[in-house]
Amino acid sequence: MIDTGAIRKGSTIDLDGRLVKVIDFSHNKQGRGSAQLRMTLKDLRTGSNTQHTVMAGTKFVAVRLERQHVQFLYADGTDYHFMDTETFEQIVLDQRTVGDNSRFFKEQDVIDLLTYNGEPIDIELPTSVVLAITQTDPGFKGDTATGGTKPATLESGLVVTVPLFLSEGDRVKVDTRTGEYIERVG
Repeated sequence: MIDTGAIRKGSTIDLDGRLVKVIDFSHNKQGRGSAQLRMTLKDLRTGSNTQHTVMAGTKFVAVRLERQHVQFLYADGTDYHFMDTETFEQIVLDQRTVGDNSRFFKEQDVIDLLTYNGEPIDIELPTSVVLAITQTDPGFKGDTATGGTKPATLESGLVVTVPLFLSEGDRVKVDTRTGEYIERVG
């Protein structure tokens, strides 16, 4: 069991028989009333996001998810094909399960697949990934002094804002939580 004080972003709980992941939460204490916890939850089976408010001290059933390393093979329309790196078993996930995470990986990348009782539920990315710039406007001499930025399309299709001195072919580190440029990688 897990109570409201132990809830964190990314926690997975069983809420009335539904597997939900905590996307965001906030504690709220007003006047004489008791404290409340307001959570934004993602249903891991349907992909829908909902708001849920509970009283402080409410207990939830913690869900234990199994983690396995899978390699991304290819995307086929709305399906994403992965291979377990230990058993070589192929796993197909739909767009609803993968969600916006597909912007942060490319073919041959290894990521973590989270399963519950053998059922693929979610994928988990590292906090940052390194991707190459495939398209951006050219930089000009002196651009580094201005501190300006420009959009750049990465090899996974993600568009990020990068400093003007970067050009096509450069590799950059991107934060997977925010989708923002962190630094250039040599």
